[in-house]
Amino acid sequence: MTAAPKAAGPSNLTLRILSGVVLITVAMAGVVLGGIPFWLLCVVLGLFMMAEWSDLHGVRPQTRRLAQYALSVPLAIMMPVVGAGAGFLSLGLLVGAAFFVVIVTRLPGLARGILYVGLPIMALLLIRHQHEGVVLTLWALALVWACDIGAYAAGRLIGGPKLAPAISPNKTWAGLAGGVATASLFAAAMHLHYGLPLRLTLATPFLAVLAQAGDLYESWLKRQAGVKDSGTLLPGHGGVLDRLDGLVPVAPVAALLILLPKVYWW
Repeated sequence: MTAAPKAAGPSNLTLRILSGVVLITVAMAGVVLGGIPFWLLCVVLGLFMMAEWSDLHGVRPQTRRLAQYALSVPLAIMMPVVGAGAGFLSLGLLVGAAFFVVIVTRLPGLARGILYVGLPIMALLLIRHQHEGVVLTLWALALVWACDIGAYAAGRLIGGPKLAPAISPNKTWAGLAGGVATASLFAAAMHLHYGLPLRLTLATPFLAVLAQAGDLYESWLKRQAGVKDSGTLLPGHGGVLDRLDGLVPVAPVAALLILLPKVYWW
């Protein structure tokens, strides 16, 4: 008797698209709601990121929990309305938490994770708190999404020389150019239709390159750890770090650009 063929599950691309749609929907809902809901979303993602960072550095579960507890203190202070919000106090506590972790664990790599996770969260909360915070936060998030999509499409369609084959063999120079172009077009559309400041529009290509650099850095971390993905939480995507690696360097720089004094003709 011939065994019945095993039912084929959804392809990795299908899972990637579906989970990507869910992630973007949740992120946009959090941005629009703002306040405590957006802060809570950032905190939950941050604690998952800290856990994955700890795993990439090969620490024990007890040490991983210690790092998460240390990070949770400045994240709690960043709570809007109830807490002090994102500001100098939160920044000082982030640095203090990193010092605490390195003193207690003697693991500088683990302590760096406090800043790696905490700084972009603080930056996003600062951006969302600004006037026109919804538009500005969506710009910071969506330029990374647009860069990822453009890089993936250009890399698949054009191919060509590899960008950094020793770190990420699938990335190409064509993908980098496609990501920068897609992010730039997206920013131009936001400038025309939603009044995105010109200085942010013009800075978008640089931020797109920065997003790709963040992606490469996380790929290097995974190679050092000998793993394909930072985690398994997100179907088709891997871990939370795998999805937010480009945002990690972009968010703090975007916050600085937004907080800089505005030039009147921009």
